[in-house]
Amino acid sequence: MKLEHQRSAGGLVIRGGEVLLIALQEGRRWQLPKGHLEPGESAEQAAMREVREETGVRGRPLAALPSIDYWFVERGRRIHKTVEYFLLEFAGGSADEFDPKEVSGARWFPWEEAIARLSFDNEKSVASAAQRWWQERAGGAVGELASEAVR
Repeated sequence: MKLEHQRSAGGLVIRGGEVLLIALQEGRRWQLPKGHLEPGESAEQAAMREVREETGVRGRPLAALPSIDYWFVERGRRIHKTVEYFLLEFAGGSADEFDPKEVSGARWFPWEEAIARLSFDNEKSVASAAQRWWQERAGGAVGELASEAVR
């Protein structure tokens, strides 16, 4: 079986005490927005673009989050995918403007509910790391930290 490596980027957007998730499969699966990198695009740029495209929301980067990687088989190829995540502060737009070709919905949830709703344990770990960052660094006052992006 042919092996292929793929790299993607995604974002966890926060607004006050809420986290933005996307729904797939008519809400049977909840996850963080993510997608492929375009040629010449950084992972951070891809994360912001993918969030905007999938959810209708714009975000400003605050911090790099843990990356995840996983394996799957698709069309006779074994895929090893790495996803780099970024914590983004809500900067505008509306989750009502999600792309129905990409996702079946986008919705804000309180931290704990968002983490519980995520369908994959590796994304729950990313969201938990983001929550710890939020609690330790921002103390809930993200607006003041937008210029202090942590890498």
